[in-house]
Amino acid sequence: MSHVGVGPRAVMRSVAFLTAGVLAVPALAGCTSEDPAGKPLAGQDVAAAARASVSDGGTLRWAVDSVPDTLNAFQSDADATTTRVAQAVLPSMYRMDETGSPVRNPDYLESAEVVDTEPKQVVVYKLNQQAVWSDGREIGAADFAAQWRALSGKDSAYWTARNAGYDRIEKVERGANDLEVKVTFSRPYADWKALFTPLYPKDVTGTPDAFNDGARRALKVSAGPFAVKKVDTKGDQVVLTGNPRWWGEPAKLDEIVLRAVPRDERVSELVAGKLDLAEIDPETADEVTLAAGPRDPATGTPLMGPGGTPAAGPQGRSAAQALRSWAIANGSDEEAAEEEVLAREERREAEAKARRRQQALSGFELRKSLEPAYTQLALNGAEGPLADERVRRAVARALDREKLAEAVLKPLGLPAEPVGSHLALSGQPAYADGSGALGEQNAKEARALLADAGWVPGGPVKKKDGEEAAGAEKDENKDEDKKDEEKSEGGDDGTYIVGEDDKNKDGKNKDDKNKDDKNKDGKNDDGADRESGEKHSSGKNTAQGGAPGAYAPKGTAAPAGAAAAPLAKDGKALTLRFVLPSGPGSETLRTVADRITDMLKEIGIGTRITKVPDESYFKDHIAAGEYDLALYSWPASAFPATDARPIYAKPVPAADGSLNVAQNYTRVGTDQVDQLFDRALATLDQKEARDLLRKADSRIWAAAGSVPLYQRPQLTAARKNLANAGAFGFGTPVYEDMGFLKKGAQGSRPTAPSSASSSPSPSS
Repeated sequence: MSHVGVGPRAVMRSVAFLTAGVLAVPALAGCTSEDPAGKPLAGQDVAAAARASVSDGGTLRWAVDSVPDTLNAFQSDADATTTRVAQAVLPSMYRMDETGSPVRNPDYLESAEVVDTEPKQVVVYKLNQQAVWSDGREIGAADFAAQWRALSGKDSAYWTARNAGYDRIEKVERGANDLEVKVTFSRPYADWKALFTPLYPKDVTGTPDAFNDGARRALKVSAGPFAVKKVDTKGDQVVLTGNPRWWGEPAKLDEIVLRAVPRDERVSELVAGKLDLAEIDPETADEVTLAAGPRDPATGTPLMGPGGTPAAGPQGRSAAQALRSWAIANGSDEEAAEEEVLAREERREAEAKARRRQQALSGFELRKSLEPAYTQLALNGAEGPLADERVRRAVARALDREKLAEAVLKPLGLPAEPVGSHLALSGQPAYADGSGALGEQNAKEARALLADAGWVPGGPVKKKDGEEAAGAEKDENKDEDKKDEEKSEGGDDGTYIVGEDDKNKDGKNKDDKNKDDKNKDGKNDDGADRESGEKHSSGKNTAQGGAPGAYAPKGTAAPAGAAAAPLAKDGKALTLRFVLPSGPGSETLRTVADRITDMLKEIGIGTRITKVPDESYFKDHIAAGEYDLALYSWPASAFPATDARPIYAKPVPAADGSLNVAQNYTRVGTDQVDQLFDRALATLDQKEARDLLRKADSRIWAAAGSVPLYQRPQLTAARKNLANAGAFGFGTPVYEDMGFLKKGAQGSRPTAPSSASSSPSPSS
């Protein structure tokens, strides 16, 4: 999972309604003619081309993040490269289409259907009669049965990372013939299409020893268009070669070399001609786009800058600067002239180097889409201020998610729409905008939630020996605490006094006309009746008498102008520790964090950003619960009832007294959500399952343990003549179709998204 680790038209509610624990689930799409799932916000960008236009042969050099520690996708240390290898070399009963939905893979499966539901669910798989392992043995029931036994969870000798779905199988057996596999379930399982992808040979799954160690550094038997030639840990690469026993469309490429190249080194490897395909960061994307644009025939320099702006002169120097440089170099001041001549020579060398770099990159183009993953703000609800649901909801409602999405995606020319679901992305069948269960961005209501939770502006901040401030690491906030204490001098108990927000520091009103500001009916211009003793929504009397202005009790929301003051409660400032990765690939996350910090400041919440090494970010902070706020991503799944449940399931106490959180790193969950997941998992009615998942998502929004922000950008530098590869979006790559275009052939590229598609609306 990446940590980059994951729409909004909402319904507003009063504080009393929220804190009463009542949840009004927004009307779901079944009530309208429009499908709430919508369409994918961005399609694939892979330079799609017919196989006839692609040359036979060649090697594709593809940058990946790491050489995997294991080739067994069901082990805990499997990574994204493990998945990529498995897709190319192993059977998959289903693959993902461009909408993120599972579709049958005809190379392995002629059909698969539920043939019985009573007394038990039975699925019959009919296999492609040509499907064989690379050793010549037919793919059959023995492979399915061995994988089920390994992943069922019944034998602890198998070191498995997950067994979801396989634990619901009662038996796997041969069907009417060798090409049929009959799977009987002990309990109904809606996501049965998620099973047996990838499918390993029984040689790997047949015994614990083979499963645990037999497929870590090699796969001797495979059944895809490619096979694993070698895993070269010293050379930091995995080499895949064509499978001679492959029965489908033959692979166009001779080899695929997956090279482990750090993200900050990829542009140099592209320039050096050592890569053909690489996911890149936004800065490199700008450089690739600039190099691929129109160039001056005489100098070879780009005519246009990023975003279609006119390109600057050499090294960004204007004509006036160039003229001044010439004048100094040829002037009467010999010392200055000598220095300028040397400087001009250095600039010429730098310009020549930049031209060579741009020339090398001109053979590439940027292919972009939206990754099937979303970035979220996680709120740790285990302890501290965020253990209070009202505070979490206030944080969530302070965020302008549209602006955050625009900050990341709009500069890249991608649709900048916030994600409206925790469980699916726009275009996937389970998607619907559930953010209405939380409410739209509203700073006033966010402040009211905080006030209801007892956090008030301008309250005294006291420190006791050994006591930590709200959030974490209070000692780092000594100066802020001192300022808060200074603001509280004079016996201020944190009570906001209506009508006194215009006083100077000496306690006097700025304008004595305030004495006469009542209307003839005895009310202030703002409509507040000072004399009536009208009750606040909390039920407490607001007229305490004796002093100018009406006193509002603690917990009353302050006017917008005063609410930016830091909040405090019981002598503690409301300051949250915001943990972020510090690595070179995390600039986008840090930009988003800065904007979130500003948004929270507007409602009086302080943040303290803590930057930690990438390698410890997830293990030592997110998984360990050592944070208040954090940004990380979750991948989208075609099977959210199975894959999302451990992310949002209510943590349960373990036997040793610790909390078993599974993948729910926010530690926020409810019994209702768990029950809805369980019901969705047990129904074979797809519409009912979607409705249950959408209800679960609404309740996840209401609990405010995490806030989906935006779908992650997918930026890929690809050699211009490379076809059927690039930014894949939701779709599973088709490895046998990848290759280099024949001379004169061109791949199909998507049109640029219109400006309208970049405007915020309920989607991901």
